[in-house]
Amino acid sequence: MKKTRFFLMLMLVSLMISTQACSSATGKTENQNNTQVGETSDLPKVYFTKDITPEALMKVYQALGREAKGNNVAVKVSTGEPGGKNFLKPTLIGDLVKSMNGTIIECNTAYGGKRSSTEDHLKAARDHGFMDIADVDIMDADGEVDLPVTGGTRLTRDIVGKNYLNYDFTVVLSHFKGHAMAGFGGAIKNMSIGIASANGKRLIHSGGTSTDSWGSPTQEEFLEAMSEAAKAVSDHAGENIIYISVMNNLSVDCDCDSNPANPEMGDVGILASLDPVALDKACVDQVYASNDHGKIHLVERMESKNGVHALVHAEKIGMGSQKYDLVNLDN
Repeated sequence: MKKTRFFLMLMLVSLMISTQACSSATGKTENQNNTQVGETSDLPKVYFTKDITPEALMKVYQALGREAKGNNVAVKVSTGEPGGKNFLKPTLIGDLVKSMNGTIIECNTAYGGKRSSTEDHLKAARDHGFMDIADVDIMDADGEVDLPVTGGTRLTRDIVGKNYLNYDFTVVLSHFKGHAMAGFGGAIKNMSIGIASANGKRLIHSGGTSTDSWGSPTQEEFLEAMSEAAKAVSDHAGENIIYISVMNNLSVDCDCDSNPANPEMGDVGILASLDPVALDKACVDQVYASNDHGKIHLVERMESKNGVHALVHAEKIGMGSQKYDLVNLDN
């Protein structure tokens, strides 16, 4: 009898060790919010490379398997507020933009500065070298139009630059970094506030209450309005849209800042997805997973503004998934 119990206990211990080994091999835990590198599932794929070069940018684009095509391809990228220096450089993105015969699109700002008028905005784009790689369209130069918001709680419409309707395909090419109001700026911010006209920007910042002022919404109301405006763009584009984010020059401040803080965290890489929520979540996860001590400043900025609430709300209204498969293209 004692021998039988001994062998049963031995088998139980062996089974526990085997189970733990399998768990360690996959790296998964019950509370994990994303799946592992290269894991096969129905979750959206986020492609990653640590290289930040024109060649690597082309590599992640091609991995998406969705060609940017049509008579007019829009590339939404921040041309950078004069005085700033962290924006994506034309030397990095030029080959990609030229390969798809893209037009760089922007809308005028709503906070003053040197990109609040079309003339000044075009000058900034020229001075920063963007006109050396593509035409630049300030889409609200000739007016604005509404895109409907479905399933929202803050917005019923997103006000975008009129010329946005001229494009057949949209490439949301984002510089992931911190942001003084949103906590961080990635794909969702780039296509919501970035494609919105000045009136649209005020509508988002006011939590959907005004086109005349930024109002005084709660942080959550502002973030929810931002996500809903992004969903309007995503819904409008349908399958004719892709999302790429570059994680370099990781300042706590946005490219809309004329005097941004210097980056205190090292570069991470380039990520791309067909799901903007998954892409932004993967970028956030990369910050937390970094071994760079300098990440504490970006983490503090994101958490102080509850930035991930934008992703929670975006998922809630059906824009995408916070769970994803990370596919490392460097392997």
